[in-house]
Amino acid sequence: MIVFDLCCAAGDHRFEAWFASSESFSDQQGRGLINCPVCGDDDVKKAVMAPRVSAKSNRQALAPPPAKPGPGEPSPDLVRKLLADIAAKQAEMLPQSRWVGREFADAARAMHEGRAAEDLIHGQASPEEARSLHDDGIAAMPLLVPIVPPEATN
Repeated sequence: MIVFDLCCAAGDHRFEAWFASSESFSDQQGRGLINCPVCGDDDVKKAVMAPRVSAKSNRQALAPPPAKPGPGEPSPDLVRKLLADIAAKQAEMLPQSRWVGREFADAARAMHEGRAAEDLIHGQASPEEARSLHDDGIAAMPLLVPIVPPEATN
């Protein structure tokens, strides 16, 4: 796993995200799957990061100075708490919903149009499919914490 500091173009909001690899980040970024947790912008880039260098074994590491939020921005501690709360709620809700994989857009549309029973579902949709659902007034939202599809687990 690798952690990246990310930044959105719309509001210049900085946040952290974990990825399996640098290629995983590039793939998700290319497919528009990474969104700013503050404003929802999907134009997200890697922010400049300071390398994490371990202290020598015979020296104590100095704690970094606390980050100071800008005017109107939440503190990093508040952002971390909110993201942890979101991840916990998502982990609680996922077992109660049904994985529909790449058929997410079709399943959501069928439920909206009354062709299928309403159910809690989760799956995958392309950015174009997600926009189409939104444009047609169909409630859907991205999972804020990435998950591994059931068929990809061993």
